[in-house]
Amino acid sequence: MSTMQSMPAFDVEALRRGIEERDVATMRGLYAENAQMTVVDRRDQPSHPHQISGASAIGEFLEELCSRDMEHRLEQVVVSADGSHAAYLERCRYPDDTTVLATSMLDLRDGRITAQTSLQEWDEESGGARPEAAPTAAAEAAERVEHLDFSKPDEVRTFGHGRAEIFNVGGGVIGRLVLEPGWRWSEDVKPLAGTEWCEAPHFQYHVSGTIRVHMADGTEFDAKAGDLTLLPSGHDAWVIGDETVVVVDWQGAVHYAEKP
Repeated sequence: MSTMQSMPAFDVEALRRGIEERDVATMRGLYAENAQMTVVDRRDQPSHPHQISGASAIGEFLEELCSRDMEHRLEQVVVSADGSHAAYLERCRYPDDTTVLATSMLDLRDGRITAQTSLQEWDEESGGARPEAAPTAAAEAAERVEHLDFSKPDEVRTFGHGRAEIFNVGGGVIGRLVLEPGWRWSEDVKPLAGTEWCEAPHFQYHVSGTIRVHMADGTEFDAKAGDLTLLPSGHDAWVIGDETVVVVDWQGAVHYAEKP
């Protein structure tokens, strides 16, 4: 008789300790390496949120946040029964009593955060002013003009039946995936990723070819030239037909197909 293995549990106590003790190392350990964070506040509006890609960049963001003179308290945490999602409410207070409420929605896989969306609301009535955050690489990059040649990537990562061309721009990463007929993630990239499913969330424009996407929940569809797709963590994909697939990926290319 076979038994079903349970998904590793999300460590709520580590989350509480990391937030309330401003322990960046503990917080950093809760994120998958290819995690994505989206922050919406007064400065970064919903139409142009602050996007942070990769656990390393998220760690830098958290380090700056924890360096501020403020108290943090985790007020409520809810984790879904299947361990795939969580939400929490955090209250922060500055010495002048300015209060910030932050609510976060989390996508989880194997007990780690793969995607986080954080919404912040600031208390203006106390008379306190929001301190300006230290400039991030993305913020500094946004102050200058960049003009890249799309035929000259900063890095090329090769794998079976394809390659990922990586471009560093605007403090972030854009990827162009070139996938030849016969390519399949579970055969050509899975050995590099070391995970059962592709854990990189994607926001992609499909330039050419047709690719079939199979989600971990059984959902399956074909994406073709001219389509836009937004894929959460947990999927497989493969090329359909004899035409090379080319996609431009604004999310998920940071660590895609990196060699261990």
